Amino acid sequence: MEKLRLWMRQHAITEVECLLPDFTGNARGKILPADKFLKEGGMRLPDNIFLQTVNGDWPDDDKIDWTEQDMELQADISTPRLVPWASEPTAQVIHDCFDAEGKPVEMAPRNVLRRVLKLYEQKGWRPVVAPELEFFLVKKNEDWDYPLEPPIGRNGRPETARQSFSIDAVNEFDPIFEDMYDYCEAQELDVDSLIHESGAAQMEVNFIHGDALELADQVFLFKRTMREAAMRHHVYATFMAKPMKNEPGSAMHIHQSLVDKDGNNLFANPDGSHSALFLHYIGGMQHYIPAVVALFAPNVNSYRRLAFGDSAPRNMAWGEDNRTVGLRVPRSGGSDRRIENRYAGADANPYLALAASLACGYLGMVQGIEATAPIEGSAYNMPFGLPRSLEEALLALEQNSDLREVLGQRFVDAFIAVKRKEYEAFFTVISAWEREFLLLNV
Repeated sequence: MEKLRLWMRQHAITEVECLLPDFTGNARGKILPADKFLKEGGMRLPDNIFLQTVNGDWPDDDKIDWTEQDMELQADISTPRLVPWASEPTAQVIHDCFDAEGKPVEMAPRNVLRRVLKLYEQKGWRPVVAPELEFFLVKKNEDWDYPLEPPIGRNGRPETARQSFSIDAVNEFDPIFEDMYDYCEAQELDVDSLIHESGAAQMEVNFIHGDALELADQVFLFKRTMREAAMRHHVYATFMAKPMKNEPGSAMHIHQSLVDKDGNNLFANPDGSHSALFLHYIGGMQHYIPAVVALFAPNVNSYRRLAFGDSAPRNMAWGEDNRTVGLRVPRSGGSDRRIENRYAGADANPYLALAASLACGYLGMVQGIEATAPIEGSAYNMPFGLPRSLEEALLALEQNSDLREVLGQRFVDAFIAVKRKEYEAFFTVISAWEREFLLLNV
């Protein structure tokens, strides 16, 4: 704590944003004066913040414990960062959640990831991950019934054609990205590269590979940062999986590898060939991902990307240097052998998406699950093999005892209850399509 105190004094911090990620991956918490934060060293919040739906409602599942106990929040002293857009010197610190007995709160997304990482640690394994996060810039929209549109760039016109990897198309929004890079540098977020994706004003940011919890923290903070940078220029940055009808969806591809305590890549043999652990890891992902899709695609909108989006994976095929599969193995040497999980949407909570991906691989390795043969050619020509809706995905997760054990029973029950309530709320809304085509035609 003394190190944190010195850091805050060095930056003349006057207030602290005490953050924790909720199920959606957004920040909850409190803002405290710096002196009070240092004096108290933590705070309390009710654990039911994890049970509130994205539309502010509450589930009515009998399995959920509604005692609404206070959690003890403790600052992770490795996470203090500046809030670069604040008018006064402000820090943001990510907190972990514990119950009155000092045990980790099982529902907290950060604790879910820690739980999975502990299983790896017990085996002497260390996952290394590198997320790639896609998002759209859209014109400011204050009417939720009005379809989203690309924003106006420096040339005074919105994008209309798809411009994959276009440098000039990125430059249209230079002022936004200059702020983004400045904010990321101030927060020590390891943003590696920025590219233009295939959608109109759709971008992708890649992160430098590293520790899973640290990268989840960075994605959590980056989403907040990107929204703020765009808002400063009267533009929205959205991480919805499929925000516009005629545009592709946005993903969060997760590159992952496995090393031992000496940093040796366990996915490759000394001769560079695939190791048995590597193939079992893929086998576990093929076997368990259909049951954990709800954590990769946690919203009703997510399935517009998975079921109908361009370039979204359709099944559990894997292949080498093949971007049509859900489990892609990029061309690599033995030291950087890795798997790219292409199922997660940009709307996924990064802690839960990483926990889910690592859980599948872990189960494959400890159970010795065999992978299928890699495919050549297009996996898009193969049958669809994923849940097609949030309802289907939640049912698959609910029925899988192995994943419930690895991720935590209470977390899985709470997540399913919250998401079912959101699914019900979604179906109470009558869409414009229904009014247009059914009102007078049925």
